[in-house]
Amino acid sequence: ADFVLVWETVPWELSGQQDSCKNRDMQERSATIHRTWRKKFLDELHAAGIHMEKHMTRVEKKVVHYLLLSAPWSVLCYYAEELQLRVPLQALPRQTSNWSASVLRQLGIPNLMAQEVPNLPLDYYTCPFKANKLCWFLGSDEQDTFFSTTQRHQILYKILATTQYGHSKDREVGVDRLLSENVFAAAFPLHEARPCHPPGTHCQPCTPAGPSPGPSPTPCLSPQGPYKLQPEEVADGSLSPRQVLFQYWASWGKWSKYQPLDHIRKYFGEKVAFYFAWLGFYTGWLLPAAAVGMVVFVTGLFLVFSDVPSQEICGSEGKYWMCPLCKTCPYWQLSKICSTFMAGRLFDHGGTIFFSIFMSLWAVLFLEFWKRTNASLAHHWDCSEFEDIEEQPRPQFTAVAPMTMINPVTGAEEPYFPKRRRIHRILAGSMVIIMMIAVVVMFLISVILYRAVVAILLSRSGYFWFVASASRIASITGSVVNLIFILILSKIYISLAHFLTKWEMHRTQTKYEDAFTFKVFIFQFVTFYSFPVYIAFFKGKFVGYPGNYRSFLGVRNEECSPGGCFMELAQELLVIMVGKQIVNNAQEVAIPKLKCWWRKRKLLSGKKPGKEGESVLVEQAPWVMDHQLLVFEGLFEEYLEMVLQFGFITIFVAACPLAPLFALLNNWVEIRLDAHKLICDYRRPVAERAQGIGIWFSILEAITHLAVISNAFLIAFTSDFLPRVYYGYVHDSSLRGYVNFTLAYAPRDFVRQSNATCRYRAFRDRDGNLTSTYWQLLAVRLGFIIVFEHVVFLTGRVIAGLVPDIPESVEIKVKHERYLAKEALAENKV
Repeated sequence: ADFVLVWETVPWELSGQQDSCKNRDMQERSATIHRTWRKKFLDELHAAGIHMEKHMTRVEKKVVHYLLLSAPWSVLCYYAEELQLRVPLQALPRQTSNWSASVLRQLGIPNLMAQEVPNLPLDYYTCPFKANKLCWFLGSDEQDTFFSTTQRHQILYKILATTQYGHSKDREVGVDRLLSENVFAAAFPLHEARPCHPPGTHCQPCTPAGPSPGPSPTPCLSPQGPYKLQPEEVADGSLSPRQVLFQYWASWGKWSKYQPLDHIRKYFGEKVAFYFAWLGFYTGWLLPAAAVGMVVFVTGLFLVFSDVPSQEICGSEGKYWMCPLCKTCPYWQLSKICSTFMAGRLFDHGGTIFFSIFMSLWAVLFLEFWKRTNASLAHHWDCSEFEDIEEQPRPQFTAVAPMTMINPVTGAEEPYFPKRRRIHRILAGSMVIIMMIAVVVMFLISVILYRAVVAILLSRSGYFWFVASASRIASITGSVVNLIFILILSKIYISLAHFLTKWEMHRTQTKYEDAFTFKVFIFQFVTFYSFPVYIAFFKGKFVGYPGNYRSFLGVRNEECSPGGCFMELAQELLVIMVGKQIVNNAQEVAIPKLKCWWRKRKLLSGKKPGKEGESVLVEQAPWVMDHQLLVFEGLFEEYLEMVLQFGFITIFVAACPLAPLFALLNNWVEIRLDAHKLICDYRRPVAERAQGIGIWFSILEAITHLAVISNAFLIAFTSDFLPRVYYGYVHDSSLRGYVNFTLAYAPRDFVRQSNATCRYRAFRDRDGNLTSTYWQLLAVRLGFIIVFEHVVFLTGRVIAGLVPDIPESVEIKVKHERYLAKEALAENKV
């Protein structure tokens, strides 16, 4: 079978036993409408030539109906030409797709990442299918295997998505609407099971045959369709594609091996394969970033113990009395922050500059080389022209588009939605998005006020530990509250983004997903990055000075902790980034397993046997087993998690050189977690074609540019690096006296009112005015930003110019493939 439709009914003798007459009548009316729609839909499928085979099982008070659908050869040929599915013209020799394997082979070094995966898919020159040129395609005499299983799924889904069961104006078209209305409980392609007999021998049905409206070419499948391997299967090597992927990809023991991308593409389609190709490529590139980050961090460990300002602070017992941090707070000694200041030096030293430049160039190189890899894979997987020429309009768009228009690229008449109306809808949706972002900003302000109030309350508590750690406790609890808020609000916003994107009427699935992705990412970017941005660039910058402190809504503006904002930023990154990764991985492990367990419990607990032994056989039927699995909801959440992570390790990497290491460790787990979910916990998705990772690449480019600017400002205004360089150049290169240099004396008016002298961090005189040192340092900071950005951007442009987007070998292959297609499909061929 190529596809399975599932619906549930309640037998008459069990319906409405516990319900009132009113509820029973409403249920009966709803069931009648559902029966009418379902009958009309199935009649249309039958008229389209689809073969059907029906099976039923009894579960508690319901009957579950399974309708197995398959398309005959004539239907496959018709829709393959309409969908412009690519079929093989000529076989190609296998070529390695891993550059690291080629390098290691040339160097004569054993490749520990390589593995021999059975049933390696062949490579072909291909071109779009033409029924009248059938004899020129490879394997055209084998009708059962000419179209791949994923192509058959695509054809069946196209028919299901465009079949009308009511009025098109009411959008009564397609299986997706019927699923949303609960007319059908599920619609999915089957996971592949291995054949239960050797090729060429006769086979009895492995599952009990149900009533069938017509003949079906459903292949005989083993009742042992799951992913787990049996001992005899390991011995004879006859593994199904799903078992191969489980054994050589989703297994935790393969964490250090190359992913079998061709197998993934053949089983799940190009869209899923591109995600895992990008994730593996990104994880590989994190290795040098993590190694350099570790070196920088270890360098910081050594510098801590030889740092002169740290020694001055730790040895300044009674020397520097600091001004109170709030109205009722006591004066405090600078030596109290010894441990915090030394911890901050782990992240804030000369290596920070080098690592920021390194990561900025790393991000540019990563994207440039991904372009080349993307181009090679797109050609290898026959989808390099998919978005421009081959992609069809969305079935939902086709059903409700008000008019038609000639496509200027293909010359075909297609449904059309006026561009002006779409722009108006996009603008209206943008206003809603701006309002939601405003809500996030308002909450951010409330969390800032919360942190200030908590710090004040803890300082007044009288307990020494609370008083000493007030700022740190307020900061940590604020970060946790912010994380919880982010996770809750993002669920609401995603539903809103889905509605707005559907309303905007995008023509193709790629454009629809790009628009949805952009909306949600903007929101997630603001929610996840707003607090780190506040700490990095705003906190402690507009505080004022003793006797003239600035306030917001009656609360004094928040100061950086005594150890500085750089340490707080590193702490914030670790809480959000690592905390989010732990929560996500825990959810990805536990939630699918719990959902699967609950579904199997519901579907199997009340199952009643029919004839002797029938229940056991039906439970083992592949369609019943796949129905127990979870619905695949796309890759958006997976991409979003990785791209947000990419932002953390590039935009704020100056504050936390260990971020790439945490990202690397997470991604090693993430690849196998995602693979395991797809193979074991989810129903097989309909294979979708794609030309790459879509708008995510543009988002990554924007993040890379933003990272250069962010790191420049971080080093200039948040780090102590430039003040140290300035002091060493102007005053003392050994940095003796640097601590006293950064501390100003409280203004005379404040001293007279409080009758005590104290110090605070600023470059001001005894009257509270900014000194010439402040302005000189400001000029140094602005000059550094300009030089840093120009050097990194210029180097990035040179790298981009030296690395061509498409490898020369791929360009030659594309030209040769076009020539072969032209020869094979020439009109004068007989």
